[in-house]
Amino acid sequence: MREAAIKNCREIAVNAVSFPDQRGTVLYASSPGDTETVAGRRASRTADKIHLVSILREHLVAMAGFPRTDRRFSNNADIPIQVVHDPLGRPQLLLGETQGPAISFSEGGGKIWAALCGDTSGIGIDTAATDEFPKEYPFQRVFHVQELQKALGLTSGDLEKASALLWSIKEAAVKALGCAFHLVDPRHICVYPAAAEKDGWYVSKVGLSGKALVRFPEMASRGLEVRSLFQEKVWLSIALLNWQLIKTEMIGSPDSGPERVSDFSGFEPVP
Repeated sequence: MREAAIKNCREIAVNAVSFPDQRGTVLYASSPGDTETVAGRRASRTADKIHLVSILREHLVAMAGFPRTDRRFSNNADIPIQVVHDPLGRPQLLLGETQGPAISFSEGGGKIWAALCGDTSGIGIDTAATDEFPKEYPFQRVFHVQELQKALGLTSGDLEKASALLWSIKEAAVKALGCAFHLVDPRHICVYPAAAEKDGWYVSKVGLSGKALVRFPEMASRGLEVRSLFQEKVWLSIALLNWQLIKTEMIGSPDSGPERVSDFSGFEPVP
C-alpha cells in the first residue's frame, strides 16, 4: 500500500490510500474546524465540507490515470457541485444535476475530514479520539471480547486507544455500507484488527453478523477492509467497498473473491 501526499495552493494536504483487494484508491483531506454541534455553526461546517470536497475533486481531475476513475467524474472541474443527504443521512455528491463520485465525512480532533473515490463505490471515513472512551464507557454495548483483546495487544494494553481504534473502524465500515448505525448494531460489526504495515497504517478485516448480515447478505462470503492511522491521540479509519466487484464475484463463484473472513457468530460481548 502507498500513501501519497500532495499540497495544493490552499495549503490543504490531499492524501491517497490504496485498497488493492477492492481495486480502488481513496483521496482524503482535512481542515481545521469547529466541530461543536451548535446550530449557528452548521452552515459554516457545511461550507467547510463542500470546500474540502471541491479540493479533492480538483485533484481527482488533475490526476490522470487515477485508479478506477469513472470518466464522467474526472472531466470538467468547473461543474458546480453540491452535497445532499439520503434519508439515512449518507452524503451524496452531485455534479450539476447528476450523481458524482462517492464521498464521506467525519468530524473530530478539531478537524473536519472528507474522503472521495473515483467512482460510486461505498466509502467511509471516521475519526475517534482516545479521550472519548473513559473507564465509564459502556464497552459491552459495542465491543466483543475477542476484538477488544486483539486491539489491546496492538496498543500496548491502552484501553482508550484500543477502543478508539475499534470504534473508528466500525464507524468507517457502516458508512461504507451506507447505513451507519441506524439499521445495524455495533456488535454486529465484528473487527479483526491487524498489526501496522511499514507505512504506519493498520489493516483490519471487518465481518458482519446478526441483523447486519441479514441486511447485507452479499457480504457473507467476504469482509470489508478498513485502514487505520493513529495521529495525535486520534484514530483515522477509512473503508472502501467496491459493490461492482462484489456483484461480479457473486455472479461468478462464491469463492472467487478474497479469503473469506472468519465466522463471527461466536464472538462474545464485553462483560
